[in-house]
Amino acid sequence: MPGPLIHAGASVLCAHGGTASPTQPNPRVLVGGMPTVTMSAPYVVAGCPFNVSGGPSPCVSAQWVVAALRVSSGGQPLVLMDSQALCAPNGTPLLPVSAQTRVIGS
Repeated sequence: MPGPLIHAGASVLCAHGGTASPTQPNPRVLVGGMPTVTMSAPYVVAGCPFNVSGGPSPCVSAQWVVAALRVSSGGQPLVLMDSQALCAPNGTPLLPVSAQTRVIGS
């Protein structure tokens, strides 16, 4: 489905409320003056409070597994608001909360 492109300044959270940020923004395509994000760029997660049986098991990184089908940069699909990512080590999703709304990809 079509959706807004995710950029480096977009608000993305892990399922537990930790803040996720791209480690390698894509400087070749800018939206609103901010670099976009490709599917191959890993994310780091900070501030995840997830615990299992009283012991910490926070999300520490994430990787996009589903991204745009028809919009790419440098041969890599760009990340959309409806793209899907999995966090390590627990396999929970990343949740894009807000991003620019002017550029739509599919």
